[in-house]
Amino acid sequence: MATAATKPAAIDNLRAALWMLVAILCFSAIIIIVRYLNQTHHPYEIAFFRNFFGLCAMLPFLYRNGLQVLRTERLPLHCVRAGLALVAMLTWFTALGLMPLAEATALSFTAPIFISILAVWFFGERIRLRRGTAIAIAFLGVLVILRPGAGVMEPVALLALASAITIAFSTMTVKKLGQTEASPVIVTYMVLILTPITAALAASVWVTPNLPEFIAFLALGGVGSFGHFCLSQSLNIGEASFLAPLDYLRLPLVALFAYMLFGETVDNATWIGAAIIIASTLYIAQREAALKAKRTHPAASTNTIQ
Repeated sequence: MATAATKPAAIDNLRAALWMLVAILCFSAIIIIVRYLNQTHHPYEIAFFRNFFGLCAMLPFLYRNGLQVLRTERLPLHCVRAGLALVAMLTWFTALGLMPLAEATALSFTAPIFISILAVWFFGERIRLRRGTAIAIAFLGVLVILRPGAGVMEPVALLALASAITIAFSTMTVKKLGQTEASPVIVTYMVLILTPITAALAASVWVTPNLPEFIAFLALGGVGSFGHFCLSQSLNIGEASFLAPLDYLRLPLVALFAYMLFGETVDNATWIGAAIIIASTLYIAQREAALKAKRTHPAASTNTIQ
């Protein structure tokens, strides 16, 4: 029988799941919008509008708090983070324009694997046998999708992997910055730095958008910002270990949208490889959650994933 303490937790997780599902819809929509814009616009231009509208979204924050909120002693690390975000953005947008969307989405799920590896370097974490085995199995899933040596590997798929790796590095720098900087400040610095840089890049390939394309660019900024808001709301309300598996709903959603709008189909290798990657990342996430709980409550039951 559920106790009074467990009922609010279950309700919070349900509310958090609803926020997470909206965020997943937003992030899936972004992938579709980028593919649509890639048909007529260079990734440089897409990146510019993404950052420009992201900067517009942060203006109310700056208006309320004043420019003094941007005072920092970690400007070099902010610049490093912005550079990593730029590489991740350009490689991801390019990949979405050149390869099947479901395959690109499946490869993007490797980002947590790279984060787990980089945590050793950044935070001194140790990779023990079980986590190391899960990481190795995840990379087996990548090989199933890429099929090197089978004559079907697309070099552009390496861009999707490069994006996942760069996102992992960017996440590590955000965690470092988060030790002293507020999240809105980190985001504001990123768009402040990247808007003029991507504007210069976009100028060399500029194609003036027509009305439907401009609406798509607006949607890219608006849907992206709303998606991150929903994600933050979800993580603030619910348990991360409960919410993490929901993120993988992006794959069937993107596959469905890609089929309906662009006539793309998903081959069996992509589904199998994605299942291997997802299972491995879920194991790592659950393993880390169990170890964290054990450290926090050493007297609790030891019946956890090993």
